[in-house]
Amino acid sequence: MAKFNTIDDMDLAGKVVLTRVDVNVPVENGQVTDATRIEKIVPTVKDIQAKGGIPVLLAHFDRPKGQRVDAMSLRQIVPSLEAALGQEVVFADDCIGGPAKRVVAALKPGQVALMENTRFHAGEEANDATFAASLAALGGAYVNDAFSAAHRAHASTEALARLLNAGAGRLMEAELKALDAALGDPQRPVMAVVGGAKVSTKLELLTNLVEKVDHLVIGGGMANTFLVAKGVEVGKSLAERDMADTARAILEKAEATGCKIHLPVDIVVAREFKAGAASETLPVDQCPADAMILDAGPDTVEALRQAMTACKTLIWNGPLGAFEIEPFDAATNAAARAAAELTAQGALVSVAGGGDTVAALNKAGAAESFTFISTAGGAFLEWMEGKTLPGVAALEAARR
Repeated sequence: MAKFNTIDDMDLAGKVVLTRVDVNVPVENGQVTDATRIEKIVPTVKDIQAKGGIPVLLAHFDRPKGQRVDAMSLRQIVPSLEAALGQEVVFADDCIGGPAKRVVAALKPGQVALMENTRFHAGEEANDATFAASLAALGGAYVNDAFSAAHRAHASTEALARLLNAGAGRLMEAELKALDAALGDPQRPVMAVVGGAKVSTKLELLTNLVEKVDHLVIGGGMANTFLVAKGVEVGKSLAERDMADTARAILEKAEATGCKIHLPVDIVVAREFKAGAASETLPVDQCPADAMILDAGPDTVEALRQAMTACKTLIWNGPLGAFEIEPFDAATNAAARAAAELTAQGALVSVAGGGDTVAALNKAGAAESFTFISTAGGAFLEWMEGKTLPGVAALEAARR
């Protein structure tokens, strides 16, 4: 398990606590349309205040590329932040320099402040030491609660942790504990479900997983590429035929490491890709030349359910079919509900992440029952690939 300080290990009484959060939420016409990420930081802010600290929130918003862009100001999220926290939020027009210093100097215990977009300064994404020092000058401690930005070595996620007494916020702590339970030191057997359109985008992920898990389920368009690699005709299905050698290499590696690969045994095919298109379920090797595979069939789902029942840990990234449109969401929905049931029974630890995955599990009505759903996209994937996340490594270094 990664070793890092948490809020519980830190002396925060009377200190300004620079708190890196992810509040990069969708905004339309100056209004926040989904406040989920804002709501998730509330426990960290409240716990810092409970320990006598004054939270000063640092965050990025969109991609202003080191320029001040009014449409990307964090000022527009203040009303949603105040609603989530149930208190007034003081806003600073910059995250360093005079405007920031004046706001911080005037703060009293019990208050909370939000600094302007860190990415308005080029030094943020460059992980610039001088910019990080300007941020550090504002506070007496640092808490990182932005796991979703931990895969980037930016000044407010990486350099700052090396300049102040540093620890993980509640969301960061929960993410890291859940991920450790899924791949770091999991209960075995472990199953990974990996879906998506292309093998090429998840090559490092698949290569890492065949060494770490006991069962690897490959779904979506990626499964078609593996079927091609095994000499199965897939008609007009989405498949990366030029990746067949790579797919074969992954299959060989899985055999060598004792990882069982699960591919569809039956398929749902259609002649057109649209909601309610006429479809039929066929054995995997009988895809008509003029049809495309858009989902896994019921026999595949039943085989997965049985394999899942024998497992103790499940990690899920990506759908099994074209889940966005009916009826090609059936396999994803059924498999997700099976995982949710086993989790609810206490038989399975289930961790899922990635944008499409969260949407698919919500659509299946299964998300509520999963042990942990990561809201991080890129950071979750890089962690699954076995990469070191700079924001996490900096917290571990701070503990040492």
